[in-house]
Amino acid sequence: MSSIPRDQWYVAAYGREIGQELFSRTVCGESILFWRTRAGTGTVTAMSDRCVHRRFPLSEAPSRLVDDQVVCGYHGFTYGADGVCVAVPGQTRVPRTARLKNYPVVEQDSFVWVWIGDPAEADAARIPRAPWLVSPDYTTVSGMEPLKARFELLVDNLLDLSHETYLHGGYIGTPEVAATPITTAVDEAAGVIHVSRHMDDAECPPFYAKSTGLTGRIMRWQDIEYTPPCLYKLHSRIAPLGVLPNEDGSDPGAFHVEVVYAITPETEHTTHDFWAVARDFALDDQGVSDFLAEQNRTVVLQDVAALDVLEQVIDTEPPGYQELSINIDTGGLAARRLLAELAGQDGPAAVHRS
Repeated sequence: MSSIPRDQWYVAAYGREIGQELFSRTVCGESILFWRTRAGTGTVTAMSDRCVHRRFPLSEAPSRLVDDQVVCGYHGFTYGADGVCVAVPGQTRVPRTARLKNYPVVEQDSFVWVWIGDPAEADAARIPRAPWLVSPDYTTVSGMEPLKARFELLVDNLLDLSHETYLHGGYIGTPEVAATPITTAVDEAAGVIHVSRHMDDAECPPFYAKSTGLTGRIMRWQDIEYTPPCLYKLHSRIAPLGVLPNEDGSDPGAFHVEVVYAITPETEHTTHDFWAVARDFALDDQGVSDFLAEQNRTVVLQDVAALDVLEQVIDTEPPGYQELSINIDTGGLAARRLLAELAGQDGPAAVHRS
């Protein structure tokens, strides 16, 4: 049985990646073709990237887009923006079954979301929000890295930030991250996992020292909000020692960074790792943007290297291997349970081989 939940919204791309040319990305094992229509407001359309005739990928040259119609480069089957075939070679009658699978798609918060599963169940209101990514009160840098590992390993990684101390030392990791206990809460009704780590006296890592100008010891709060299966948000608060939010919730004395990951399975054993860092300070400072983009991409690539190795280890280990979990794993274990429920499984306590 697949571990990938179906009947779910997944991030397929950033909006900036899709224009008025053919673009393909595999999501949950399904190769999907995207483009923006010329008519109207440039709406993104999504359909199967396989011609119904002989399965030629419509994203591959010499296939082409002509006036919002896709012409297959192999035999000339032509499809409209709704995936319905409008012309076939050598005959005037188009078979009624000549249509591509069409995917519900929503563009929101800089992401292009696609629905994988039964289209009748596609409710856009279920898409989790990340409004900072398009807010004028924040400046955002973002990217995507391919991961040669199953998506559950990235979920594990992001819900246990104690690894920052060891894997990301010199960037975002300091001794306090691993040493500080966490609190975990699961909102069963909303299907959201919360993991918090508040460090009230911590070393300021280079990631924040060079972007905020803070030096010495700081207050550093990490509040995670994960909505399975796709969206992870880390609300990061950085402030001088002793500076707390006001009773009304305002927090002018702190710097705020919203770190967002969209975790999209490409296949059972590969993942699209979308990342974004939004900040509410130095909004117009391109130097800060360049620094955070370079630093965060380096951190992401450190995760990618570690998880790629871990995937190989898990894929080749003998059956029956048992992991050891401790207090720092409560968020990750809760995520495994919810992901298993979404995938229609019994709720494994570990990432299983498949």
